[in-house]
Amino acid sequence: MADLIEAVRRTFWSEKFWLPDEMSWESMKNHNPNIYKPQLTDLWSPVYLCLFICIIRIIFERCVAAVVGRLYNLRSKVKRAPANPIMEKAYTKYKVPDQQLLESLSKQTDLTTRQVERWFRIRRNQDRTPVMKKFCESSWRCTYYAAMFCYGLYTLWDKPWLWDTSYCWNSWPEHHVSMDVYWYYTVQAGFYLALSLSLFTDHKRKDFTEMIVHHCATLGLMFLSWMVNFTRVGTLVLLVHDCVDPLMEAAKMAKYLKKEALCTALFVCFLLTWVVTRMMLYPFKIIRSTLYQAVPVVGMCDIYYLFNGLLITLQVLHVIWFYFILIITKEALFTGQLKKDSRSSDESITDEEQSSDSKSSKTKVLTDKNGLKFLEQNGRSAHRISKK
Repeated sequence: MADLIEAVRRTFWSEKFWLPDEMSWESMKNHNPNIYKPQLTDLWSPVYLCLFICIIRIIFERCVAAVVGRLYNLRSKVKRAPANPIMEKAYTKYKVPDQQLLESLSKQTDLTTRQVERWFRIRRNQDRTPVMKKFCESSWRCTYYAAMFCYGLYTLWDKPWLWDTSYCWNSWPEHHVSMDVYWYYTVQAGFYLALSLSLFTDHKRKDFTEMIVHHCATLGLMFLSWMVNFTRVGTLVLLVHDCVDPLMEAAKMAKYLKKEALCTALFVCFLLTWVVTRMMLYPFKIIRSTLYQAVPVVGMCDIYYLFNGLLITLQVLHVIWFYFILIITKEALFTGQLKKDSRSSDESITDEEQSSDSKSSKTKVLTDKNGLKFLEQNGRSAHRISKK
């Protein structure tokens, strides 16, 4: 068993896979006191930070975001349908019953068809995530992304590779990782670890699979770039992504608070920023640099293909999400209002969050030919009020 583990370890850390032919792991160690290169032991820091970030998130959502949500009377609970085994069994097969099923269930449960229909509506809404929970989640992500984008911009502003991507590869691997870059990288890695774990507890969206792929690709890129000191281009990838995310989360928050004008303005800013950063800068500056500028320095080793493969995977996800964004934009142009996000079952920057009783009965006062006034509810006569 020990021999097998050792064989796997040697295969995984093979210099042929990770490094160009003329390099070895010895060359990646810190021999120059003025240059700090990333080390394998540094990867414990994101694990500890992941736990710390999870604690900070809980405190933020309960003590900050939830307080704001309560000020705007956001719903923290959903109305639950009365327990009914017969209808619950039917619900597992038919979320929206037809007239025939309504009548059948009415006979089995001694309820009116109207009561059965209302039970199904409440039961469907019961599966939805409360607005308060979604608002708190978006508030946390918005705050984090905004803070890290500001810190990242502050950190990289005086770095030459921010303005000229050729510096991402000049003199590689002798790139010094300064303390500000070190913490920028490790905090981001810790956050994406926490985000990957919270995917299974947060509000679940239709693009759940895409989000898992995104987080795995991001963590893979951070791990690979740290091990072979591609940290300069790695910081550019992080900065470009953090630029867009706070606008998206802020637009969702505005929608949950029913601030339609603010939501629309933030969505326009988000759309423009997405196009500039993820559809232009990311593929034509960053990926172009890793594909072409890296070759004379790094060579065509195995890690070159894997690293670029993960970068391109992120770009494919960008294109998929951009398609959904265009759908929302098209609907907004034709209807004058931002609609529901096509990526999600009930969560988006456009969720109206109607209550379970939104389809309330309509009551009218009518007068018949004899002058008698009566109430009509949903097209049915209710009771007489008075004579003319």
